[in-house]
This record gives sequence, structure tokens and C-alpha cells, in this order.
Amino acid sequence: MDWLLLRGLGRESAHWGDWLEQLRRARLQDSFHTLDLPGTGLHRHLPSPTCIAGVRQFAERATRHLPRPLGLIGLSLGGMVALDWALHRPEDCANLVLVSSSSGLSSPWRRLRPAQWMPVMRMLTQADSDAREQAILALTSNRPVSSVVAQNWQAIQRDRPVRRLDVIRQLYAASRYKPPHRVPRMPTLVLASDGDRLTDWRCSRDLAESLECRLEVHPNAGHDLPLDDPQWLIAQLDTYFPINHRFQAGTD
Repeated sequence: MDWLLLRGLGRESAHWGDWLEQLRRARLQDSFHTLDLPGTGLHRHLPSPTCIAGVRQFAERATRHLPRPLGLIGLSLGGMVALDWALHRPEDCANLVLVSSSSGLSSPWRRLRPAQWMPVMRMLTQADSDAREQAILALTSNRPVSSVVAQNWQAIQRDRPVRRLDVIRQLYAASRYKPPHRVPRMPTLVLASDGDRLTDWRCSRDLAESLECRLEVHPNAGHDLPLDDPQWLIAQLDTYFPINHRFQAGTD
């Protein structure tokens, strides 16, 4: 099985950190690929679309070389892109995993907790990129801040800076996204954390109810589940998508 991983707001493939290698070691029979969305990483020169459909269309084109159907794993905004892809082109998607994601099915004050509105605005206007990355890490992770992770994130931003305008465009696209009311044809799993201080876990509950799929909630990790508890995340994949599982899109 080939899987594609999609990161969230203002993040790129390098932000998966050690979890990507842990995932590859844990599931040797699977192949895992990453993609930088427009405005980030290798595609930072491209303007980020102002709608999730536009990001999804870019992802479809950029991964034409990968075999179909793919397993899709999307974190936060990446989850919106993965969901939109799975609902519009189900033949492309074998399995779907949405992590710490949200949609217009939930209220704005749950999608971005009110306590974080001002911190997010301060981060958008923060000129010091190192301080901004430290603040993002403190907001999205509930584990003690790792100096190694902080330094890695700061280095990523220095080497491949994300423009403030592209972050704003991504925020706008995410704020407008409401998935069509369809039940996915492929096995789907929604993952969240009760300790998420950025997005209320009930946004994931709303998604799971609409998609008629399984929801698993971590008791205390932050928004960045792959960072805070990578082994829990791998265990969920192993439980719901065993190594030998093969799914043919459109069949029971």
C-alpha cells in the first residue's frame, strides 16, 4: 500500500520529523510519501490557493506519478485536503485518516478556540521567525518543548520560509471549507486529542458523525499528534488498517 501524508497550516514535509521514519520502520510492507502544499517547502514559490478544492487539485496533479489508489493521511488543514480528495475522487483513495482536523460542520469557536485567537494573530505579525516557530510549537504540542525540535523547526523556516500571505490564504481556505454531505466509499478513521488547545476535539467528532466512521480520541496530546505521541498514532493505523489489508475502492 502506498500512503501520502499531507501536513497542515504553514507546515511542510520536514515537519513530520521522526514520525515518518518510525512509520516506515513499523510498516515495512507499505510505502509512505509526502507532499509540500503550495506556499510551503519545495513549493513555497507557488501562491497557496484560497480554497481547499484548489489545494486538492494541486495535490492530485503533483502526485500523478504515485500508484492509485493511495492511502491518505492528513493533519489539520492537510486533513481537509485529504477529505476533499477522497470525496471528489474516491477511485484515487484506498484508505483515509484525518488527524486533528475540522470543517464547516463545526462552529468557528471550536475550529479555533477563542483563547487562541490573539496568540494566532500575534504569531502572524511576529517578525522574529525563530520566536514564531517557538510559539507555534508551544501552541500545538503538549509535551515539554524539545530544544531539538524547536531548532529543527526554526531551521526549516530559515531555509524554506513560508510567506505570511500564504499562511493567511491557507487560513482563509480552511475557514471556508465545508465538505459535501457524502459518506466516504473507503475505510475512514478520524483521530483527535482531548488535550488539543488549538482545535476542539469535537470538530473531529462532528466529522466522524457526518462521515459515519470511527473516531479515536487521545486523552492528553496536543494538536500535533505525530509529535506528541507517534506510537499511539501508529497503533491506530495498525488496528484499523492492518498491513495485509487491501481495499478495492467502490466495493464492500
